[in-house]
Amino acid sequence: MIKAIFFSRFDVLEGPKVVHQVPTHSITPSSETTSSPLVHFPSVAAAVIPRQTFCSLPIAILHSRYRILGYPTCLASPSYPRNEFIFNFCLVLPRHTEFTAYASVVAKIAALFKHLEETSHFLSQDNSLPNTGKIYALCEILLEDLNNYCECMIPIDESNTLNIKLFPTYPPPPPIFPHQVPLATVRLESLIDSNWDLTMLLVLPHIDGVNSVKQIALLADADYKLVRKAIAHLLYYGCVILLDIFSFGASYALTAEIGVFVGDAEVQAECRRYILLPDTRLPHEPAGEMATDREALDGTRLVEMYCSLQQGMSVKSWCVEHAGVVRMIDIRRFITFGVIKGFLYRVHKYAIATGATSILSHTRARKGPKKGGRELESFLDGNHCFDEICTELMISERDLVGKLKGIGDVQIIQK
Repeated sequence: MIKAIFFSRFDVLEGPKVVHQVPTHSITPSSETTSSPLVHFPSVAAAVIPRQTFCSLPIAILHSRYRILGYPTCLASPSYPRNEFIFNFCLVLPRHTEFTAYASVVAKIAALFKHLEETSHFLSQDNSLPNTGKIYALCEILLEDLNNYCECMIPIDESNTLNIKLFPTYPPPPPIFPHQVPLATVRLESLIDSNWDLTMLLVLPHIDGVNSVKQIALLADADYKLVRKAIAHLLYYGCVILLDIFSFGASYALTAEIGVFVGDAEVQAECRRYILLPDTRLPHEPAGEMATDREALDGTRLVEMYCSLQQGMSVKSWCVEHAGVVRMIDIRRFITFGVIKGFLYRVHKYAIATGATSILSHTRARKGPKKGGRELESFLDGNHCFDEICTELMISERDLVGKLKGIGDVQIIQK
């Protein structure tokens, strides 16, 4: 959020000077108010209005609890005193605010007013009193619109308009692995246009919350690296999230966030809507029995169901224990909802080679993968979960366990 905007220029008699500031007295002190300014302008004046050599370059100044962004601009002409006119429109932001998006704002403001000054001396011939007039009003509208709407469209004159839009910046997406499953958080088909990348168009139909990244690449008949890059793009903009491969042989356990779910009735209602299947009834069941069971699936019942999940218990075993309610809910969605909300996590299995097998696995790992793919022994260092191994080797978990038994001294741990 922008704390202040100010317009400063080099005055022939006074040197660097703040002409207009919004809010008033946020940069320079006044006897009319007891509040102190956000920054001490004399301390930063030489950087805000620098020598001509350092003009036309972006500046970012850390001062106290704030960051000042600007783009000092110098125009040389015999019509100016000392043959030059230096000005700067600056934004004042909290010190720890992500300021990347605002850097383009000050550059665009500088470019527009440089053009206005060159064509009509819009700035140098402004004789309005400090904190009055058209420039001050423009700064006032700019501050209000960017803070409230993240964009502005301010007409300057008949042929010039200041159009600015703040685009959010996101952290880079985390690494994407072949065994991870992308799940759409928006309707991806509604975002498609004719300019989309070809690989992206091939990938989208296969993002269903079931297929892993490697499976998507195979189904789309596309290069895995390109598919991973396309999914990273969707992940960056929050269009997908990454989950683990769902299987009935997997086990899940609770995190400390379960307390939030227990105390939030709205999240419980959201969960109920998300996991309930359409009203399907077996032929021999009375019409009202299914409806009664669905009504009994309240928040308390949902909490009990989630709390019964634990390490060592597979989803299949959990379904057997809750056979009465399983027929009413989508098991995959039940698990996915808990993982997305953060109160449920997947308990992964890892294989660690011991004894002579350990020496062999370390030797294979140092040599690197053979032509055509990696060998099983290179995964037996405790850093690769079963999902990753099965995806890389294209085998089922049952086949993997059988191969591990044939190798010899291998311990399987869960965490």
